[in-house]
Amino acid sequence: MLDRVESPQGLGEIAEKLAAGERLTFEDGVALFNHPDLHAIGRLANREREKRHGANTFYNYNLRLEATNVCVASCMFCSFARLKPGDADAYTMSLEQVFNKLRERAHQPLTEVHVVNGLHPDLPFSYYTDLLRGLRAIRPGIHLKCFTAVEIAFFADLYKKTDEQVLRELIDAGLDSLPGGGAEIFAPRVRQKIAHDKCDADRYLAIHRLAHGMGMKTNVTMLYGHIETFEDRVDHMLRVRALNDETGGFQAFIPLAFHPDNNQLRKLPAPSASDTLRTHAVARLMLDNVSHIKAFWIATGVDVAQIALWYGADDLDGTVQEEKIYHMAGARTPVAMTTDALRSLVTAAGRTPVERDTFYNVVNQ
Repeated sequence: MLDRVESPQGLGEIAEKLAAGERLTFEDGVALFNHPDLHAIGRLANREREKRHGANTFYNYNLRLEATNVCVASCMFCSFARLKPGDADAYTMSLEQVFNKLRERAHQPLTEVHVVNGLHPDLPFSYYTDLLRGLRAIRPGIHLKCFTAVEIAFFADLYKKTDEQVLRELIDAGLDSLPGGGAEIFAPRVRQKIAHDKCDADRYLAIHRLAHGMGMKTNVTMLYGHIETFEDRVDHMLRVRALNDETGGFQAFIPLAFHPDNNQLRKLPAPSASDTLRTHAVARLMLDNVSHIKAFWIATGVDVAQIALWYGADDLDGTVQEEKIYHMAGARTPVAMTTDALRSLVTAAGRTPVERDTFYNVVNQ
């Protein structure tokens, strides 16, 4: 194994570190992104993946809802948001419309509802607490993974509360965990350029620290393939790793591929399949204290997600069912996936499908 990955760029030294259980450095991460042998990096990442999970590949029976796309932020990469009510394609669901999305699936053995929204300037805070209480009343046992750290920060600023107050009131209404969206890229130079009017990296991470301190498990994302550098990606991963050393609260890291259609960065190409595979592999190698690396099939494409299961990824997300954000940015993947289809694609990739709940407890194998 080590002979296969020996190289002038020092990949052999990185392989030795991994074999000895030593933590990789910033310089190691940059070297992995620059190294010409993608497959050698994939083999290293697969070895680390299989140490943790063997052939198991996780997915869940979930429903994703985006209750509104009205958003005061003007992120350059976003094709989903509309700046104000009344804009073309702007929408805000009534609470009954949101609830009906769940009622319509009474026959489905869902374990999770995942809610993310635009930053709507006119809705009362009760819209969000009532949304949680209503979903909980319809399916008392379901896990509510709702509102990114960016949304939490926005609620606090808009409604004159602290981040902690917002989290506590949402928890009282039924919130179980936070999704990982909104992380984008932590590097200030890039974040100021592409997402200047949403909370910065320090506050994003501070909100996850608060959530972890309240007993929540959360996820964290990274948007790649736009104007960031490899160094920015490694810095992002190391900031995730540092917080998880402190709290242990991150369950999964989710690289999200930039999609260029219908947004202000439309002249940029989408990341290639090789870049996607490399990013998942480097994430597995750098994030030694994060249990799961997710290949979100809607973002990667189904075929690349299957290959990523041999490049460090061990999770595909789930059935999803209602995703709009990526599809408004030109994603050509399905908007939903059945559990049978998920099991089939995992099996076809040579892996073992394992249905999980939000906390990675096995539901069905």
